[in-house]
Amino acid sequence: MRQTKDEDFPWWLVILGVTGLWMGYEVWASAIYAQVMAALVKGIQVTVAVTLVAYLSACALGLALAVAGLSRYAVLRQAARIWIEVIRGVPIMVLLLYVAFVISPALVFGWNWVAGWLGANPIGARDFPLIARAVLALTLAYSAFLAEIFRAGLQAVDKGQTEAAMALGLSGWQRFRHIVFPQAFRMILPPLGNDFVAMVKDSSLVSILGVADITQLGKVQAAGNFRYFETYNMVALLYLVMTIGLSLGLRRIEGLMKKHTK
Repeated sequence: MRQTKDEDFPWWLVILGVTGLWMGYEVWASAIYAQVMAALVKGIQVTVAVTLVAYLSACALGLALAVAGLSRYAVLRQAARIWIEVIRGVPIMVLLLYVAFVISPALVFGWNWVAGWLGANPIGARDFPLIARAVLALTLAYSAFLAEIFRAGLQAVDKGQTEAAMALGLSGWQRFRHIVFPQAFRMILPPLGNDFVAMVKDSSLVSILGVADITQLGKVQAAGNFRYFETYNMVALLYLVMTIGLSLGLRRIEGLMKKHTK
């Protein structure tokens, strides 16, 4: 009996697993790989922290934008649409530089102006950490894309269910919390997971600001030892382990959710 595409044996995973084991052996047996790995491990925590904080913040902002875009008030709808279209039209790297060197100094200036009126201590531009600027930029960039995902999910919920909830006397917040959002979340979980994996990779862009993530430490290490092959092998391996691990975990969660909904 022929296997369907969904039933194909995951040879790709076997190949990647063998490659990963080989790289792991190289790290254990080779002094060069071990040295590179020791340097890069320090950046894993930064990469994970930047990704988690930026993604959770982008989800919150994206959901707010989606709700505003579906609001009965035209001002909120137009404001959300302007935000989404402008942010999506700017490359993430350009937005990263703009936030780091334009918006962040403007925020510092605004805070100092308010602090002058309140009698609080002013802060300098250097007091705004580069990692915070990077997180802010990724949050703004992904909020626009996540807003469209949330909007599609919210609109996909059958209106008859919200009407039934209204007939039962549920408030707008109760309808959203107990009826609309849980169903929308199940439908949009795959694209949300894809964007999370994408943010893990895009977090490498923060290296242009000098944030000590995996990519930045890899560049520093390669510039010092001139072992570009070994260094960038390890950089690529670390990102692959994170992204493939997340992808497999998300597929598992999707499968469990499908079983529960049957």
